[in-house]
Amino acid sequence: MGPLQGVRVVEIAGIGPGPFAGMMLADAGADVLRVDRVSHVHAAADPAHDVLSRGRRSVAVDLKQPDGAEVVLALVAGADALIEGFRPGVAERLGIGPDACLARNPALVYGRMTGWGQDGPWAARAGHDLDYIALAGALHPVGPADAPPPPPLNYVGDFGGGGLLLAFGLVSAVLAARTSGRGQVVDAAMIDGAAAQTAMVHGMLAAGLWRDEREANLLDGAAPFYRTYRCADGRFLAVGALEPQFYAELLDRLGLDPDEWPQHDQSRWPAQRARLAERFATRTRAEWMAVFDGSDACVAPVLSLGEAPDHPHHRARATFVRHDGAVQPGPAPRFSGTPSQLRTGPPAPGAHTDDVLALAGYDPAAVTRLRAAGVVA
Repeated sequence: MGPLQGVRVVEIAGIGPGPFAGMMLADAGADVLRVDRVSHVHAAADPAHDVLSRGRRSVAVDLKQPDGAEVVLALVAGADALIEGFRPGVAERLGIGPDACLARNPALVYGRMTGWGQDGPWAARAGHDLDYIALAGALHPVGPADAPPPPPLNYVGDFGGGGLLLAFGLVSAVLAARTSGRGQVVDAAMIDGAAAQTAMVHGMLAAGLWRDEREANLLDGAAPFYRTYRCADGRFLAVGALEPQFYAELLDRLGLDPDEWPQHDQSRWPAQRARLAERFATRTRAEWMAVFDGSDACVAPVLSLGEAPDHPHHRARATFVRHDGAVQPGPAPRFSGTPSQLRTGPPAPGAHTDDVLALAGYDPAAVTRLRAAGVVA
C-alpha cells in the first residue's frame, strides 16, 4: 500500500499546494483524513474530478465552534502530521494552532503551507503563485526578451515550490519525530520553494556563466539548440540538444554542416534560431518526429494535456491512469518494494464523518449530538 503505510495525516481542507501535498502523501500510502467545512457537505459540486483530493477520507467540521476545534485536536492525538494552509495566525484563532496541537500530541509534525511564510514584512499579505515566484526571482528569467514574463501556470509556486516542499518537509520531520519522540512545525512557504528551484542558476550567475536578463542564456531560449519551434501544422517541437554529441546528432538529422553551425558561438545564435525556425516550419510535427525517430538528438513533441496520456511511452509506463472516469497522472515516484497506488477517488465532503470520528474516540451518541449541534456533518 505504499512506503507511508501506517502514517496518519490530518489535512485541513484548502486549495492548491496543501491538497497537492496531501495527494502525494496519500498516493504513497499515508492515511489522510481531510477536515472539510460543514457548509460544503451539501453545497459542494460533484467531487469526482477533483484529482488533488484523491485517496482521502473526509470529515466535515465547523471549525468556528469550540467543539469543532476539539474534534480536530482529538484527531491530532492519533496522527503523525497535520497540514493547514491558513494565513498566519488564523489557525491559532481557531484553537488548532501549533501550541494547542503539540500539547495534545508532542510528537506531531505541524505542516504550515503559505505563500510568504510565517514571518517577514509580507507574511500577512494576500498573494497567489505568480506573486510568490515573482518575488523569489523565479519568474523573471522565463520567456522571450521582448515580452513580459509569461505565467508558467501555477506549477512553480503552488506545486513545485509549495506542495512538494511541504510533502518533503512533513516526511523529513516525521522521520525525525520517530527517532526523537518530538514533533515540530514545518514552515513551507511557496516563496522559499520557488527560490530553492533557482539554486543552479544562482550558481551560474555567481560564476559569470549567466546573464541576469531573459533570452540571453543557455537554458532560457537564447540557444538555438534549446528552445521550441513551430511546425507546419501549428504544433511545436522541443529541442534540447545541449551536449556536443546530441547537438551533432541534431545537425546530422537536419542535414546541416557542423562546420557552418558552431554550437557555442553566441554571436551566431540569433541567425541560427531564425534558420532553424524556418526549417522546422516546413514539415508537420509528426513528419519531424519521424525524422528524429530513435535518435539522440533530444527532440520531443510538445504534447497538449489531452495528447500526453496517449503517447506510447506513457502508455507503456502507465504514467496516466483513468479513475472514476477522470484521466489523471498516476502516483509518482515509483517504489520497487512498496509500490504506491491510486486507492480511492476524491471523497465527497463529510463522506466518512462517522468513521473518522470513531477513530478519534467518539461514540455514536456523541457523534449524534455533534451533528445535531451543527458541529459536524
